[in-house]
Amino acid sequence: MRLVLQRVERAEVRVAQRRVGAIGTGVLVLVAVEAGDAAEVASRAARKLSTLRLFEDGRGRMNLDAGAVGGAFLVVSQFTLAASLDRGRRPSFERAAPPDLAELLVDALVAELRDLGHPVATGRFGAHMAVELVNDGPVTFVLDL
Repeated sequence: MRLVLQRVERAEVRVAQRRVGAIGTGVLVLVAVEAGDAAEVASRAARKLSTLRLFEDGRGRMNLDAGAVGGAFLVVSQFTLAASLDRGRRPSFERAAPPDLAELLVDALVAELRDLGHPVATGRFGAHMAVELVNDGPVTFVLDL
């Protein structure tokens, strides 16, 4: 599983010009499920996201997690993160998991984050989505599990 984490002041996702998910302060999580990923990787990702200290404390150090700042997560599936650009001029998506498995694992990630007590908004799996965000920083990380 590959995740791109963007610390945001606000973010929203739209499908057919209709807002389907939005958050204020928090983390936009773009998720690619890769071939060979299993349920435990979604659980591990949720636990990691829940405790990552991505937000500044009073001294300007990244010592606070999303929960400590009242932040939320916006989880958006993005299979293109599994692409390889190593050969040729067209991306290869051989590393991406089949859509049925990917949807199950993205849903498992969302459920686990909610079980851990976090507010979570989502995009719509498989839809053409427009994501709008206001970076906080910008602060962006890539997490490979």
